Amino acid sequence: QLQLVESGGGLVQAGDSLLLSCTSSGRIPFSVNTMGWFRRAAGTDRELLAIINEGGGSKYFSNSAKGRFTISRDSAKNTAYLRMTNLKVEDTAIYYCAAGTQGAVDYQWTFWGQGTQVTVSS
Repeated sequence: QLQLVESGGGLVQAGDSLLLSCTSSGRIPFSVNTMGWFRRAAGTDRELLAIINEGGGSKYFSNSAKGRFTISRDSAKNTAYLRMTNLKVEDTAIYYCAAGTQGAVDYQWTFWGQGTQVTVSS
């Protein structure tokens, strides 16, 4: 069973940067070929931020993430990263990583981490 553990969250000030990590362990199903980062702010729905494919050559960023967030992965370390810059108060949320499969028209996110809290103060 694939397990994901996020780390790197914390309390920062507006304008600061953070690097979130998502380390995987356990057996990786053959079908898993994509990693994603999501977040959920209090009282809101979960929001997709960024996606990276297995080889790292294909990336997607939501409008919320575009320009300030970068996704990457190090397969040798079984770790995916979300680099966040110029953080804003509205970026305060629990950040989750997920592993799944890219289908023909959609993604299926099968495995989730427990989340890491990011709090941005003004």
